[in-house]
This record gives sequence, C-alpha cells and structure tokens, in this order.
Amino acid sequence: MTSEMLSGPDLGAGFLHQLSVDRDGERTTFTFHAQDGGADANGPPLGPLDRFGSVHPPSPCMFGGPRCWHRRFLLPFTEAPAVRQAYNRYRFVLATVMEQEYRGRPAAFDAGVKEVVARLAGPLAAEGVEWYIGGSDAARLLGARVAPHDLDLGTTRAGVDRIAALLREYLTEPLAPTDWPVSGIVRGARAFVGTFQDGIRVEWSVPLEPSEPRPLEEWSGRPGVARLLPVVVGDTTVRVTRPEYALVRAAERGDRAGRTALADAVRRLGVDRELLEVLLERSSLPPAERAAVRGDAGP
Repeated sequence: MTSEMLSGPDLGAGFLHQLSVDRDGERTTFTFHAQDGGADANGPPLGPLDRFGSVHPPSPCMFGGPRCWHRRFLLPFTEAPAVRQAYNRYRFVLATVMEQEYRGRPAAFDAGVKEVVARLAGPLAAEGVEWYIGGSDAARLLGARVAPHDLDLGTTRAGVDRIAALLREYLTEPLAPTDWPVSGIVRGARAFVGTFQDGIRVEWSVPLEPSEPRPLEEWSGRPGVARLLPVVVGDTTVRVTRPEYALVRAAERGDRAGRTALADAVRRLGVDRELLEVLLERSSLPPAERAAVRGDAGP
C-alpha cells in the first residue's frame, strides 16, 4: 500500500489538517486528518471532532500522530478533485460549525432550509425521487420550539446521489461509501449550506446494503416507509417526518427541554399512537420512561 499527502498541513478551527490518499491495488481511500494545532492554528480547538463523525485510528497516524482525527472515504482516485473541494470547504467552515456545537451559536436554520428546498424540490419532483426532512428539523417546521444544529434529509439510493449533485458546491464530505457513527457503513455526504461564517450542516445517507426496512423506520433508504406530513416552506410544499420520531430520541438522550417542546408539537397535531408505540418498543427506554412519554404525548 502507498500513502500520499494531497494537501496540508492546512489550518482551520484550531486544528492542523491534511488530506491524504492510500492506494492498495484497485482500492483507494481518501482521509481527512486533523490534530490539535495549538497557537499556530489559532487554537486550542473548542472541542473534539467526534460529534461530526471523526474517529481516532487504532494506531498512530503517519501524518498526524497518535491523536489524529480521521474521516475516511472509499472512492476512485479520479474523484480527487471533488474530494479536495469538499476538504477545503470542511476546514473553512469548521470554526463556525464548532461555535454552533460548543458555544451555542445558532445555526442558520430558516435560511438553510429555504436554500435546500429551492435547490432540491423542483429537480427531485421532476425525477420522481422521494426525499423529506427528518428529525428535530421536521418538528421545527411543524412548529416545535427546538433549535436544531443541523438538517437531516431522508431519501432513497437515487436521491443520495442527486442531492449531492444539487448541493455540490456546499459539500464538506464527498459523496462516498463511508462510516457514520450509529448508522454504520452508508453511502452518504455532508454539506454546509450558507457562507463560511453563517450556515447549517446538512447530511443525508442510505445504508450501503439496505436490508428489509422495519415498519415506519425513519431512515431506511426506501420509499414509503417513514410516516410523513406536508409542510409549506416559502411557496413549496415539502414532506417532513412526524414529531414522534424526534420525541422518542429526545427522551432517550435525556433532553428534558427538547422532550417538552416536542411533546407539545405531538399533542397539537394529534398523536399518531401506532407510530409512537412502534418507536417506544424499539427504544432503549425503560418501561417507566416509556409510560411517561405516552403521557407527555397526550390521549
């Protein structure tokens, strides 16, 4: 196997960054590296990068040492220009992303949603590709008093690729097979929609080898599985997942304020009891907490 640095060391958000490529026969892996750059990088960083999908490798990194953060993407070498473009945007927006995550700086939710809808709604509708907004973002659009840090999109395998093409200049991670914590190995991409100083993270993916989805699953990568509602953004009607999904996740995280806001939205819309029971059955909540969430959601 041969390893080559394609860019770096570069500065951003208190980190020293490098972009490298490993070639092992026909297999090519691009890696975003980041390590604490100290005062030389206007550091220290505001926090760790694990909240954005980065991990520490099991052995010391030849470029960044023993505490180097990694994001890896399996792509042919011909994709190097697209990877480099995403890498550069990632490090340019990282300071803003870190302030949103660790210092409470608000994400540009309303402007970001409008931009995403303006770019995606027409082309995907014309091509018959299913897509929707999910998670706490969906609940926000349905009136819940929550403040999401990022924008989560649900779609199909075809939609993953088309969304990446339609948001190409905003990508902070290239469209690729990659490892996402919790989700596992997926085909997906990430973007930061807005300017370097003001915007919102956007992410979307599907399982790389999707199995038969569970009934009412939110992120299956298959059409017609998640339970959706229409909502108007500007003059465009888009679909969003019901707030029961976000309510159960908030309960699992122990997010009391978010749980209260999301339960208010569920009650106002009228609880989907079937969906709520399915989600609670799959959750990690103990029986007493499940009962409390049922009570929060109303009759």
